[in-house]
Amino acid sequence: MNHPSLHPRTVIKWVLVLAVLAGAVGSASAFFLWALDAVTLVRFGKPWLLYLLPLAGLCVGLLYHLYGESVSGGNNLLIDEIHQPGAGVPRRMAPLILVATLVTHLFGGSAGREGTALQMGGGIAAMLSRWFRLDANGMRILLMAGVAAGFGSIFGTPIAGAVFALEVLVVGRIQYDALVPCFFAAALADWVCRSWGIVHTTYVVAAPKIHDLLDFVLMFKVIIAAVGFGVVSMLFTTLSHRLGDAFKRHIFRPELRPLVGGLLVIGLFHLSGTGDYLGLGVMGNRPEAITLPAMFAPNAIPAGAWAWKLLFTIITLSAGFKGGEVTPLFFIGAALGNAFANVLGAPVDLFAALGFVAIFAGATKTPLASIFLGVELFGAGNGLYLAAACLIANGCSGARGIYLSQRQV
Repeated sequence: MNHPSLHPRTVIKWVLVLAVLAGAVGSASAFFLWALDAVTLVRFGKPWLLYLLPLAGLCVGLLYHLYGESVSGGNNLLIDEIHQPGAGVPRRMAPLILVATLVTHLFGGSAGREGTALQMGGGIAAMLSRWFRLDANGMRILLMAGVAAGFGSIFGTPIAGAVFALEVLVVGRIQYDALVPCFFAAALADWVCRSWGIVHTTYVVAAPKIHDLLDFVLMFKVIIAAVGFGVVSMLFTTLSHRLGDAFKRHIFRPELRPLVGGLLVIGLFHLSGTGDYLGLGVMGNRPEAITLPAMFAPNAIPAGAWAWKLLFTIITLSAGFKGGEVTPLFFIGAALGNAFANVLGAPVDLFAALGFVAIFAGATKTPLASIFLGVELFGAGNGLYLAAACLIANGCSGARGIYLSQRQV
């Protein structure tokens, strides 16, 4: 099967393939989100599970060492396969990342969920490409559609999911040939996920009045904050790569790296004095918990919350635990935006939203997807400020992002 064209038979085949892909990925995302909430609630009820994190890390390390070396590249493997199809994406990618991520969250590792969604989407797409005997170009497009479906359904943002799949491959360039398949897959996967009863977190951000569509004083504050978001994006990326290299350089046995990382996370837990920086960071076990939704209210979180989450996440993921960086980046950005708002005398909800998407833009080098993400999550009323923050943060975040396989223009 070649690139989708207007030939009726080809269109029908691609609609069928993409519908199957979206149904499978949307259902997988729904199960994953349900399971993620379930293991988080178990951890809340049994806080002593954190002290088993090193043992859980050893199990994850052994699992990937024995059965997952071919998929250990994760998101970077998907990007490489889209650029130049080679050995293919192994079938075991989706189940391995699902199990490993749930283990990470059950025992308190600070990780996200987008890595799991993207790899499940890519794994399912690769399997379908073999079933339908797609050629190299067809496989490339279906892998991109799988990434779009995974991102769009896991966050409830299908437009951002489609654009992300197109934009993440090459810094500064979008491959429009897969636009329609990616959008179709992301929109349908999101619908399927919601049809299973999944309710995504909602955020309320006040929109400006009609006569204040562009407040120049507020825009100046946005620019200042956006530079800070870009710098922190670069900090996250740089520390992640360097610590990951340090683990590989000093701990030769890959299964032992997450064991050591688990011990370091326990140490950070005692230093910070709270378990709020463990896990995903979206739900809390008490009303005053430091959570992502709490960052949209004034005086709800400590000013240094973003730095603690950054450290917890970098250690967790650099050591070899699974899950992804994006939701922790949302947490870090929203917390930093909250802090900037209090210092600059700006609206807390708006600046939390700006940080939420701007640090993601800088770390992943996907500013357009980040703008769409902000519009889908927070509404179009603050679109000018969201766009400014994402573009400036991306420009101030350095040349490289968290995905090493991204190519440069």
